[in-house]
Amino acid sequence: MSEQPRLTTRALHKRFGGVIALKGVDFELAPGEVHALCGENGAGKSTLIKLLGGIHPFGGYEGEITVEGKRAEFKTPGDADAAGIAVIFQELALIPEMTVAENLLLAHAPIRGGLIDWNAVYQRAREILNEAEIDLDPTATVESLGIGQRQLVEIAKAIGKKSKVLILDEPTAALTDQEVKALLALVKRYKAAGISCIYISHKLDEVFAVSDRITVLRDGSSIITLDASKTRESEVIKHMVGRDIEDLFPRRKSEPGKPLLRVKDLYVAKKSGEQPFLQNIDFEVRAGEVLGIGGLMGAGRTELLMHMFGVWGVRHSGSVELDGEQVKGQTPQQLLDKGMALVSEDRKRHGLILSASIGFHLTLSKLASVTQSNGLINDALEHNIEEKLFKSLRIKARDLETVVGTLSGGNQQKVVLGKALHTGPKVLLLDEPTRGIDVGAKIEVYELINRMTAEGKAVILVSSELPELLGMSDRIYILHEGKASGPFKPSEVTQERLLAAAMGKEREKQAS
Repeated sequence: MSEQPRLTTRALHKRFGGVIALKGVDFELAPGEVHALCGENGAGKSTLIKLLGGIHPFGGYEGEITVEGKRAEFKTPGDADAAGIAVIFQELALIPEMTVAENLLLAHAPIRGGLIDWNAVYQRAREILNEAEIDLDPTATVESLGIGQRQLVEIAKAIGKKSKVLILDEPTAALTDQEVKALLALVKRYKAAGISCIYISHKLDEVFAVSDRITVLRDGSSIITLDASKTRESEVIKHMVGRDIEDLFPRRKSEPGKPLLRVKDLYVAKKSGEQPFLQNIDFEVRAGEVLGIGGLMGAGRTELLMHMFGVWGVRHSGSVELDGEQVKGQTPQQLLDKGMALVSEDRKRHGLILSASIGFHLTLSKLASVTQSNGLINDALEHNIEEKLFKSLRIKARDLETVVGTLSGGNQQKVVLGKALHTGPKVLLLDEPTRGIDVGAKIEVYELINRMTAEGKAVILVSSELPELLGMSDRIYILHEGKASGPFKPSEVTQERLLAAAMGKEREKQAS
């Protein structure tokens, strides 16, 4: 580019003990550019932005970082901040109990007569929010805000400090579709104002919607920089995983067998005495089949799966049959024993004990399978089962004793899936199984789904990603405000029609 780069790295190398995290990374960010960083988990993205943000200090790495032509030697995050670089991590650095204004001016509140000038604090906060083009009440506490609004507070902090470089690390991972659109529009406005942005996301549709260039990292190295307007998702994916991906959704058709799960005329309320939220839900899933369920956030997808698994809601009427047997009032453990398993959308909260090992998890859901008649665990048998699952799932870790909290998102998801698979399910309920994991790990999850259906199992796949639903499902239902439209055949429906169904348009059309 003809203009002097705002930020560059040259031949960056970073080690953690014997592990090489970065190997000769070259990167360049122009003024007013949105430059995406793409790569699988473990590719080096987090390490790179921690170097740029001063978290890994100068002296602990090889190579050079320059900001507007001057060599940068950041010893602390404050040094990076002073140089105009603001890193907004997934884990937001806000104090929930404080107001928006207090968070914006925490380190430099106006002082008058030795005391904080609160009028000036709120006046300055309003100026910062206006400058950042963010509509938030400065007197609201952060804990009262949604995730998307909290993200905006972090961005406003950076704009208030006159940052020239915004680094956004997976900024939309927990946002609704509407919040994502608002954030991307904001990034484009900042770009027009001359602010540079490094945008990190697994969601390639967002990357292409907002970025000028894309740099791919793989195994700690910068592989290629591409002009976003002159490349395609398949090209980016190929460089990320190091091989051609002919079919991102490798669904292998299998012959459907007998119905393994039947849901008939189901009405379910959140609590006793309330009106049903889930209404008139009616479908079946057969052996060897993937049934996709879509819908916008809050449509009832998670509630439906959790009700079938015995952990949500009060049934007003209707029935759920698992392999011909009525399911009602049974505990998750009883349902696991009968052949139903659920993989929750929130793996860290409902699927994992982050301080425990991989091996501990893999047999956790069915300890009876490794328990002797005297009530003690058969260590040799348990280890053999864990080792087999560890290898078949291709979990990337040193060994079974690796703590789950140290794994990448994709490998954590494999552990959750392995825990469910060990129960030997006939029906597997998957709630957003690829959320927050990279492309390579997604494909491995899809292959696992194929393996399950090839073995004659039934899979219900809940996903917010319409291409994923279309690519992996045999039939699709869409929920809107607790009611279902469908079934839709993937070969006969478009993303636009599914989105219309998610917004309630399909049911309006049917009603008319």
